[in-house]
Amino acid sequence: MERDVYGEALYDFHQLGELKEPLLLHSSYGDIEEMPVEVFFRDEEDFPELEFIALSLCDGKVLDVGAGVGSHALYLQSKNFDVDALEISATSCEVMKKRGVKQVIEEDFYQLENKQYDTLLFLMNGIGIAENLDGFRKLLNHSKTLLSDKGQLIFDSSNISYLYEEYRIPYPHHYFGEIHFQYEYKGTLGKPFNWLYIDQNELIKIAKEENWVVQILFDDDNDQYLVRMEPRKG
Repeated sequence: MERDVYGEALYDFHQLGELKEPLLLHSSYGDIEEMPVEVFFRDEEDFPELEFIALSLCDGKVLDVGAGVGSHALYLQSKNFDVDALEISATSCEVMKKRGVKQVIEEDFYQLENKQYDTLLFLMNGIGIAENLDGFRKLLNHSKTLLSDKGQLIFDSSNISYLYEEYRIPYPHHYFGEIHFQYEYKGTLGKPFNWLYIDQNELIKIAKEENWVVQILFDDDNDQYLVRMEPRKG
């Protein structure tokens, strides 16, 4: 079984308040970056405007998908929301509980069944779990099984076409927003994974084909944008 190096780094940071060794992220665009782990532990005053808008739009019972160490779930909890924090990393779930998140679910999003939510929240490009464009269609379809009649999907994503210019690398044969990543911590490589960044045009096209209504709510200067979606009625 491959180690959860992402979870281990988060656990160490929670215990020590810092990391003795950096959490590294290898990517298919050819760079190795140091992951600033403190970003996962942000307090309310450190949330960017985009996240504040997203959190202010949450309604009813909320599922925080890919909750990490629970920063957004803790904020919603403090506002008396009924919020479940979903995370596949067992170690991250442990940290969330230590930080005071009340309702933690250790599960793969696609394995979650027989639950109903008014808001599915995927922040920090949480819809990246879709891995690719076909996976995004799958994510939308599974979301419909978890949403109440008035349910909504709230997430942010980015147009990362600028990376190809920045790193002077050719566009891949597959969709350019499908990226391959692998974490490394203390000399150990984690399980490789794919992550999706979807541009607005592609998002709107797929949403229309899958029968969802889309609202682009916010667009920042870094090609990052916030979306609210709901299944089209009738």
